[in-house]
Amino acid sequence: MITERVSEHKAILVTGKARSERNREERAFWLFLSPWVIGFIFFVGGPMVASLFISFTSYNVIESAQWIGLENYTNLFKDNLFFQSLKVTAYYVLLAVPFTIVVSLLLAVLLNFKVKGQSLFRTIFYAPTIVSGVSIAFLWSWLLNPDFGVVNSIIFQLFGVKGPGWFTSTDWVVPSFVLMRFTALGSTVVIFLASLQTLPEELYEAASIDGAGRLTRFFKITVPLISPVILFNSIVTLIHSFQVFTEAYVITKGGPEWGSFFYILYLFDTAFAQFRMGYASAQAWILFIIIFFFTMLSLWISRKVVHYENDNKH
Repeated sequence: MITERVSEHKAILVTGKARSERNREERAFWLFLSPWVIGFIFFVGGPMVASLFISFTSYNVIESAQWIGLENYTNLFKDNLFFQSLKVTAYYVLLAVPFTIVVSLLLAVLLNFKVKGQSLFRTIFYAPTIVSGVSIAFLWSWLLNPDFGVVNSIIFQLFGVKGPGWFTSTDWVVPSFVLMRFTALGSTVVIFLASLQTLPEELYEAASIDGAGRLTRFFKITVPLISPVILFNSIVTLIHSFQVFTEAYVITKGGPEWGSFFYILYLFDTAFAQFRMGYASAQAWILFIIIFFFTMLSLWISRKVVHYENDNKH
């Protein structure tokens, strides 16, 4: 009996110590997480709730907000500039997302080859990512200048024809902004490169023995194995593409003839040029709904095409 009681007492002590240790770890967890939680509440969550309220009001910063219900939202769907900005942004997204994913993946494959100066090449391709967006915009406005730009000069030297108007042409202005993505691929390339370096060499060796060429190995092994990473980069690129602003604001201001009047540019103009904060907040929430919808759609579609390592269906 005494031995049993001693054992029970020891078990209680051990349980108490384990519970105390868990409580201490839990307190440490919330302590280290608290800066992010506080920052999210005050700088993200709080402003989101405030903007939702403001979207139902008429508010110009100077005067008090006046409740007008759904008027801002109904007015949006009567606004020609709203639909123009959506059309321009949708066109950009349709071009920018495939361009970013395909080019980033190809660059990552090339940078994964073990060649002399590999680290230097990786640094060169990533470096523009850390440069200010305004600086990159000025650089591209010079490169794609239709009169003395480097790109048109090269086109004339090689083919003997005059290059397109780029930022001054309604047909070429959006593709010009897509082309600018080439200097913003660094982060996407790094993520692809990291995923490529985790792939097992045994699969490639076995495929080579079976006679599979490089293209076959790429599409049958590489692409399926990194499909979750492709999905992640696609969603991130999709979200960023809907929010293009800096380049258009610096180079074209929405021109020519509203050809680069992106959604965020219109939202910015509404909020900080016209001071129609209620209307701008409604625009912001419409954009949130659009991005959320396409993100969920991408996740739903991905269930049939994305390969996961522990997925028993594959």
